[in-house]
Formats: sequence, C-alpha cells, structure tokens
Amino acid sequence: MTDRTRWGLAKFWAMTAAEQGVDVQDGAALQRFADRAQRGEVAYDQQALAAIMERRLTDRTLSGVARAEPQLPVMLPPDDELRLRAEASTTVAQLRRLAEWAGQGGRPVTGTGRLRMAEARELVDVLGTGDRTEGVRSSADLPRLGLLMEWAKKARLVRVVKGRLYAVAKARPVLADPLQLWLRAFDACFELRQALIGVRSGWHVESMLFDVYEHILDDVLNTLYSLPYPMPWPRLRDTVHLAYRTSFQFDAGLDLQHRMWFEHADRDLRAVLDLLDDLGAIERDRGMADPAFLDIDLSDAGPEVPADVPPELAEQLGVAGAATDPAARERADARREELTAGPVELIRLTELGTRAVRQRLLAAGRDAPSVGELAQAPASGLLGVLAEDYDPDAARTELAGWITARGEREGALRQLTDAVRTMTFRTRAQAMLDVLLVALPDGEGERLLRTLRRDTQLAPLALNALAHSELLFPEDMTDAESLLVLAESLLQLVELAGGGDGAEQMLRAQGSQARDAVAAALDSAHPDRSGLDELGRLAARALGAQGARVGRARKARRSSGNSGRKRRR
Repeated sequence: MTDRTRWGLAKFWAMTAAEQGVDVQDGAALQRFADRAQRGEVAYDQQALAAIMERRLTDRTLSGVARAEPQLPVMLPPDDELRLRAEASTTVAQLRRLAEWAGQGGRPVTGTGRLRMAEARELVDVLGTGDRTEGVRSSADLPRLGLLMEWAKKARLVRVVKGRLYAVAKARPVLADPLQLWLRAFDACFELRQALIGVRSGWHVESMLFDVYEHILDDVLNTLYSLPYPMPWPRLRDTVHLAYRTSFQFDAGLDLQHRMWFEHADRDLRAVLDLLDDLGAIERDRGMADPAFLDIDLSDAGPEVPADVPPELAEQLGVAGAATDPAARERADARREELTAGPVELIRLTELGTRAVRQRLLAAGRDAPSVGELAQAPASGLLGVLAEDYDPDAARTELAGWITARGEREGALRQLTDAVRTMTFRTRAQAMLDVLLVALPDGEGERLLRTLRRDTQLAPLALNALAHSELLFPEDMTDAESLLVLAESLLQLVELAGGGDGAEQMLRAQGSQARDAVAAALDSAHPDRSGLDELGRLAARALGAQGARVGRARKARRSSGNSGRKRRR
C-alpha cells in the first residue's frame, strides 16, 4: 500500500523515521527523531501529512462513512447491585412518590396544565423539594417542583388528561423496578432543556447551551464514558467551549461580551451537571488533575494527539504542522495554569451512569465493549480485541474470565497459543502474543513465552516480545536466537511498510546497515521462509548490485553453519 495519504498518523511518522535511517525499534533513536521533528529539522511529505490530517479533521473514513471514536471497555457490576444503588437515588424516590401521589384518580391542574397552589404546597411536602411556598401565588414559581413535574412527564410516569394529572398505568412495572426507573429518568434528561435552562420571562435570553443542549449533553457524557481518570472541570468546560465555537459564528464584538456569553453557558452547564449529580449519574470531587490532562493540546486548529501514535512519538510529535492561533494558545496556557495551580473540580460517571451511557451507545450502533462479554469468543477474536481495545487491567480481567469459562487451564492456554500460531500477519500475531505476556497473572505470561523459545514457529515472536519488555537481553540469547529476533523485526517492518515500494524506500534509506541486516536475517532459521524470500527480493531491488551480495551472503553463511551456542562474553 504505497499511497501515503491512506496511512494513519502513527504509520506516517514511523515510516518517515525508518526512511531517514532511524531504527524504529530503538526508543532512544525515536526520541531523538521526535526532538528533531519538533524543531522542524525533519523533512517529510507535507502533502501526504496534510491529507492524513484533513481526513482526521473531517472525522470520516476512506469510505466516506462518519467515524465514531472508539470507547475503552468498561467493567460493570451485576444488575442486582446497580438496582440497589438506583433505589438509593433521591430523584428515583421523588419520581415514584410523585406518580403515587397523582394516582389513578388524578389530581386537578389549571388550564395551562400546572398544579394549583393548594396541591403544589402538599406535593412540596410529600417530595421534600425544598421549595419555599410562603407568599408564592403560582406553582410556576416553585422551580424544583416544576422540574420534577416535567421530569415525570418526559419519563412517561404521569400525564395530564382533561384537566387532571394521572399516573400512567403502563408505567407500573417501571415504577416497581428501581433500575428501570432510574434508566427511564436518565433518558428523560435529554428532554429537559426548557425546564432546566429555559428562560422564565421575556426579560432574559437563553445561553448558547440552550440551542445545542441535546448535542452537548450527549457529547459530555460520551467524553466522560470509559475515562480511566476523572475529568477536571476546566478541561471539560473548554471542550464544550470548542463546540460552541464550531456551532456559532461569533462577530467582531468585544472580548468582554464574548466572555459573558461563555460564562452564561457555563452556569447552565453546571445546572445540567447538578441534575446529573442529583440523579446519581455522575460524582464530583476536588483534587489535582491527572497529568494526562495537562499534555493534551486543546486548540481550535487541530485534533488532539491521536491514541494510535506510538508512545515514543506521541508526546513530541502530536499533530506536527498544525499551527495554533495566538488566542487559542493563550487559552491553552491559561487552562494549564488553572489545572496546575491547585485542586480543581473532578467529574466522572458513576457505575449507574456508565451503564446508562453504554446502553445509549449500543442503541446508536456504537461499539461499547464491556469486560466479560468475550467469554464465549474464539481465542483469535479474543486476543485481537484485547490487543486493540483493552487496557492492561481490563485485559487481565477479560482473559481470566475467558480461561475460567473453558474449564481446563492448560487446554485454554493451548487454544490461545494456537490462535497466535495460525495468524498470518506477523504484526498482528506479535500483538496477540504481547497480550498473553501482559495479561496472564503472576508471571505466567513470561513463563509461557520462555517456554515458546523452544517452539520452532513461535520462537521469533516470543523472543521479540521478551526482548522488547526487557525480560531478555542480547547476552541471554544464542547466536541463532539473535538472528531470529533480527529477522522478525525486519519482517514486521516490511509488513508495516505495506511491502512493495514502501518497503524498498525504507531499505534504501538504511543503506549499508540494511544490507548487512538483511544478509544476517536471510541466514537465520526463521520459519517464515516465504517472508524471507520476499525480503531478499525487496532488498535486491532496493539496493541494486548490493542485493546480489545479500543473496550470496545467505548461501555462504549457510555453508559455514551456525553452532547455535550462546555467545561468549
């Protein structure tokens, strides 16, 4: 695949580094390359990078289908435990009491559908809303009661018919199940725009949040979903501000006027967060922001550093080439200062909130994995998903459940290693074996891979994984094993380059180092003979006359033999 515009950002920078003679397996070399790139000292294909960034900015795949950001797997307790937590929600209790108070006989309301003050005072006491009723002449001036009334209507628990407020008969099963009632109330939050942040008189105007309420609420909840750390308020606030900047066209008015608009919208957003907090969908605390939020470039001119960029490059390269305007940089500096000056408000979804957001994601056709749902997956599918979507802790839990479901541990491990054995793509097989190294408990992964050093087919992958994890060092390997690791690294690099022209460019850029490395790799006992043959052909084309010597070196070294003994120091 030689069309660089179709590459991902990670592959683009990895291949650029390799083409310039950087050993991409050497973390220190990559770091030096990243430093030079940040200083603008690295030559790269600017048109290709621009096309890649445009594709990311428009959030569309090559097929033109809108792309959704992947979600990390979440761990949820059983429904019975969630049901107990829902039962403890004050909002759930208030909505149930309101429906019981309305009853099947109904309660009288005014011509506009509002409660009369006599009934409103009674209901304020029944629900414990805290509204002050002294001197109030209309139930419209009881904000908390009015919100609960609208909430119950939107949740289809009560309804107004012919001047009376009735409990909805079909809602009885929902009222009897705290979890279902809680989920019904959560979904109704998306319909509470007017009751929650709408103006109550013609003397006021709505904030920017009012016009994009459902979109922002959905975006906020999806942002909080599956986060490993609580979200600091300044980070969440500025994320929403970016949404306003893309949704509204700001005139050339004074900065003070724009600041007032944002502050108005911030107050309304806090009212929404208060509602979610009261329901039990989020929890808020104070503390220092996790360092992960300090390094995110939240500017108007480009996306955040993508998750698929290699760790060695992500921090330094980010979205190299995307300029930020001075105002955006000033906002970023102010936010960083705010995050580091002291404790800030921290926001995260509760387990109930996570369950509800996941249900909405699934209903929208989004991928929202849950730890434990892969128990019946085939071994190859399990390892592939764990490698792509799971963090180490979630992978350990999921893998443990999968092995337990198989009954016999030795047989389960055999299925897993066989899945790696049958994977034709070497980079994919490497990622699958890396999962076993990290996710098997109590050092079992390391013991398994050390055993696989004696497996003719899997030895190169096992040695590579142990070496990269610094569990095996060059002096611990025999000459034959060192050649296997070298050959495996080259084969994976060729696969990463897409073969063909991309691989040839990479080999050509490495020059004499590539010639010597390929010659040594061809002399190894690596089991992928067809891959080595292809490597030899690519080297011959890339290195010209030097390629012939690569082939001759392979034959010569074979005739001389290799003891396979451990190297002496």
